[in-house]
Amino acid sequence: MISKTKIKSRILKKTNPEIIETIKLALKNPEWLKIARILSASTRKYSSINLFEIDKQTTPGDIIIIPGKVLSKGEVTKKVRICALSMSMEAKEKLKTTKSEFVPLINEIKSNPKAEGVKILR
Repeated sequence: MISKTKIKSRILKKTNPEIIETIKLALKNPEWLKIARILSASTRKYSSINLFEIDKQTTPGDIIIIPGKVLSKGEVTKKVRICALSMSMEAKEKLKTTKSEFVPLINEIKSNPKAEGVKILR
């Protein structure tokens, strides 16, 4: 387990201001600490998940957290809310057909401070 102090020291090595802000926001809340640990690690540890994998592992109405990028291979057949660092343009277009929504991870941390109903996919 990585301590909050270690996470804070890892933030100094990050150059993307959005990731830095997301980690700092996640550190303030114990429910989001797991996400802070993942994001403070090397970018090689971030996830890249395709839409078909999301569809396989979810049920309608889920809030999905992906500490990384969503890619466009496959389809989503259920209405879900996907929160990730980024998403490919093709994946955004495919989400519109099921009325699913994409939300940047930082916005989800702000709007759902207790991390209620979230499911982390890696």
